[in-house]
Amino acid sequence: MNVVSAERLFDGFLGLFWLLIWTFLFVTYLMVLFQIFGDLFRDRQLGGGAKALWIIGLIVMPFLVMLIYVVVRGRGMAERQLGAVRQAQTETDQYIKSVASTSSPTDQITSAKALLDTGSITPAEFDQLKATALA
Repeated sequence: MNVVSAERLFDGFLGLFWLLIWTFLFVTYLMVLFQIFGDLFRDRQLGGGAKALWIIGLIVMPFLVMLIYVVVRGRGMAERQLGAVRQAQTETDQYIKSVASTSSPTDQITSAKALLDTGSITPAEFDQLKATALA
């Protein structure tokens, strides 16, 4: 009876192992497929008819067409992805600069002078803030 239960345990483990392998391969397939679809729609040089042919090919013979696409257009795919990442980074930097409060040295000195006049800071602290603003 111990042998039978050990075999059933091994079969269960082997089934789980194969499930994990096939799940990994399926998720990898989906990632590559979506990456190719994204690249097709990102490419401005490729015409609409060519895009439609690639999509039809991906639906009819996905593995073969995916392999051909990666071999034929892989370098351009990487360049377009890098360009999209750079553009997103540039837009993010511009947004951060637009919402960040960037005050000029004159504004900083005016604020420090107002604090000095109200007695919130000492003249030494005012001089330090002024030097920091001018630096």
